[in-house]
Amino acid sequence: MIPFNKPFLTGKEGHYIYQAVLSGKISGDGIFTKKCQDFFEKKYGFQKCLLTTSCTDALEMAALLINIVPGDEVIMPSYTFVSTANAFVLRGAKIVFCDSRTDHPGMDEDTIEPLITDKTRAIVPVHYAGVACDMDKIMDLAARYNLYVVEDAAQAVDSYFTGKDGVARPLGSIGHLSAFSFHETKNIMAGEGGMLVINDHQFLERAEIIREKGTNRSKFFRGEVDKYGWVDIGSSFLPSDIIAAFLYAQIENIGDIQRRRSEIWNVYYEKLLPLAGKGIIGLPVVPDFATNNAHMFYITLPDLQARTALIAALKSSEISAVFHYLSLHKSPYYESKHDGRELPESDRYTDCVLRLPMYYELSDNDLDLITGVILNHFA
Repeated sequence: MIPFNKPFLTGKEGHYIYQAVLSGKISGDGIFTKKCQDFFEKKYGFQKCLLTTSCTDALEMAALLINIVPGDEVIMPSYTFVSTANAFVLRGAKIVFCDSRTDHPGMDEDTIEPLITDKTRAIVPVHYAGVACDMDKIMDLAARYNLYVVEDAAQAVDSYFTGKDGVARPLGSIGHLSAFSFHETKNIMAGEGGMLVINDHQFLERAEIIREKGTNRSKFFRGEVDKYGWVDIGSSFLPSDIIAAFLYAQIENIGDIQRRRSEIWNVYYEKLLPLAGKGIIGLPVVPDFATNNAHMFYITLPDLQARTALIAALKSSEISAVFHYLSLHKSPYYESKHDGRELPESDRYTDCVLRLPMYYELSDNDLDLITGVILNHFA
């Protein structure tokens, strides 16, 4: 059986967890939490990183930080995970969904401006499959209309955007705030886990407070105040240092993990290129301004029936391949709240995207088998 995903262990996870336990502090903000945050700040130039229990929590913190209130509007793609929207819905926001690009499931940047009203507070680009949205266009809109940008970088660790100035910037470093995921399906993972990145200094102090249940506890432990109290709204967003210890073993090996995932991605692409050349399937597109972090390999089928048939063919060979998001504007919860616009590309990806197995230990023989079943299916 070839699973869709298999968590990769570097070998040091258990050792670091043991170190965390011996330290006598396994709650939030222990030694490994600080090591992880320092790593990301130094490697990618993020102004401030705060580990969270999930990417969902990081997005919820972002919604609190930009003071989303009932009646505010937030623009985001319909083709995304529910957490992207839920974080802002919890604060009372109205979600204004935009369509996906024709060449990529990410948001169509050219459809954003007509959706902006005097109630719009934020744009939330989702870097689908770790491939950048056009952040020049999005940040330009944000500047002209005085909006916040919260990058949903859940899948985008170690991926970059190159702007018109020719500078390659890490995804998550461009918007005012960004959120990453370390779920077990991600390139580097901790089972569950996430991270909020703060790129705008106005949010630095309040982010710590919100993350610590609305208290200035972090200042107290640094000796900056003689006691701590309840000073703002917040929740318990800190992960255990055991989670951070596991994550640190992963990020120490990020170079090797990324190398192997890229090799797997490239094998898929080359072996399936003949089918794409005949117009039978679509392969992933990486725009010139983006890089590919090999988070996932997906193909697009002509329609739902074709995808269902291919899933069945792969399953008969004990290969697990899965579809992805269902358009949020047609979800049972939000359909009645949507403004009624058709979003055809989002619906097309809902019906046609198929994700193939992608994990570090996927062997060359596994890849031959998977691609062979796909090629034979269409032969």
